[in-house]
Amino acid sequence: MKIVIVGAVAGGASAAARARRLDEDADIVLIERGEAPSFANCGLPYYVGGVIETRDKLLVTPQQRLIDRYRLDVRTHTEALRIDSQAKTVFLRDLQKGNERSESYDKLILSPGASPLRPPIPGVDLPQVYTLRDLGDADRLSQAASQAEQAVVIGAGFIGLEMTENLVHRGIETTVVELADQVLPPWDAEMVSSVTEHLRSKGVKLELADAAESIVPVENRLLIQLRSGKQLLADLVVLSVGVRPENKLAVEAGLEVGQRGGIKVNDQMQTSDPDIYAVGDVIEVQHFVDGAPVQIPLGGPANRQGRLAADHIFGRSTRFRGTQGTAIVGVFDMTVAMTGLSEKSLRAGGIAFEKIYVHPSHHASYFPGAEQMSIKLLFALQDGKILGAQVVGRHGVDKRIDVFAVAIQAGMTVYDLEEMELAYAPQYGSAKDPVNMAGFVAAGVIKGDQPILHASDLTDGSNRFLLDVRSPKEYSTGHIPGAVNIPVDELRGRLSEIPRDCSVVTYCQVGQRGYLATRVLAQKGYQVANLSGGFTSYLAHAAASKSRDA
Repeated sequence: MKIVIVGAVAGGASAAARARRLDEDADIVLIERGEAPSFANCGLPYYVGGVIETRDKLLVTPQQRLIDRYRLDVRTHTEALRIDSQAKTVFLRDLQKGNERSESYDKLILSPGASPLRPPIPGVDLPQVYTLRDLGDADRLSQAASQAEQAVVIGAGFIGLEMTENLVHRGIETTVVELADQVLPPWDAEMVSSVTEHLRSKGVKLELADAAESIVPVENRLLIQLRSGKQLLADLVVLSVGVRPENKLAVEAGLEVGQRGGIKVNDQMQTSDPDIYAVGDVIEVQHFVDGAPVQIPLGGPANRQGRLAADHIFGRSTRFRGTQGTAIVGVFDMTVAMTGLSEKSLRAGGIAFEKIYVHPSHHASYFPGAEQMSIKLLFALQDGKILGAQVVGRHGVDKRIDVFAVAIQAGMTVYDLEEMELAYAPQYGSAKDPVNMAGFVAAGVIKGDQPILHASDLTDGSNRFLLDVRSPKEYSTGHIPGAVNIPVDELRGRLSEIPRDCSVVTYCQVGQRGYLATRVLAQKGYQVANLSGGFTSYLAHAAASKSRDA
């Protein structure tokens, strides 16, 4: 068995190592266009920022180890030019010597990844304009950053914000330009409004709902002209506006690709040619939640896909379940994570859903250091099936998003979240973990125990009585316009102050006291709903709306 693998980073390197473990005698050729195989591309921004101090730390499995430990034929600085699928041959070029040769295969695995997009604007190819894909990019950008005072990052997605943090870490004044009206566009806007303010608190300038129209050299610097008319000066520009699958080999070989260019594969990672497999950022897969075709460039799925491709080649029964887009990103000392579908994705797909917000402490509130996190849970109202979750906070975010991710993989419902037994000690969590709390609230909504309303519903013009059940002191520091303050502990004695000829919306700071007020009023015959997430969610929604309107 001879296997040729094109691309030696996450998916390709995993496929090669797995293939060797399954067949000691297989001939495995690993082709890599760059200088090194199996490097940590997710660590590149932190190398540029000096957080990862040694370049060698980025070499997950150095080339010589792949040769010695796995007996692989590793060829770096080698580009795959074309595929002859009839002859089962791939044509290669040595980028250092310039010579070309052909390599036969029994099975071919394509893992070329995706290349950073360069928007079609004047000046985008200037030498001070950088993308970040490989070690060479990181070296060049690190050198440029050592001499820079001002930088512009175009794109506020994962890599854009990681680069922003690391440029600031190096003392560079940084501005972020983002076409969308929010940072981290895959998330729902209200969940990341706090991230926007956090970035600004760190000195980052944000130009949202704007775009670069040209980049012009001016006395060894760059002038970035924005669509809004604003002009920015910088010593360097980092492009982080997305990636495009490297599908040239596949297209020219006649393999099927999706509408957005991702190579189509089955759940054994086979392309339309059963002897050619494809894995990683270059492919189109099904979303685990709704089955829609998606391209989600993440390292975890790429590694699993490489392993599964090798398994199938050697006759093992495998199936890729699809990806649910579980992702996490650090933004200075905040953490933002998501899994499954967002509200915007559910709406775009016409999928019915309900949502709840909770804002618990990341561990027991009485133990020193407890900090608030925000959780948004999306679920099917009919049966409680979990469709997606987003978590934002400073500590404990990774733990909770992983629980939600497993729950989605297992097909669990919000009722299962109620019953989950999770590790508890006061410095790590609560007896009622934030995950349990999300389950309690969502299950209560389905059961009708706590009818809810969302901040976005307050502007629909309906006649409602807004009841703020916080303390007078809390009310005085800020409240929803038009709300009447009756503290929850006084509610039973002041029911005469609440009208019965309209619906009542209760709210507190995060939702718990509002829920208690809802239970009291519902049993007294009022038509009542609790504002999900309370005043905290209201402020987040207002901040997101303000950003959209700006």
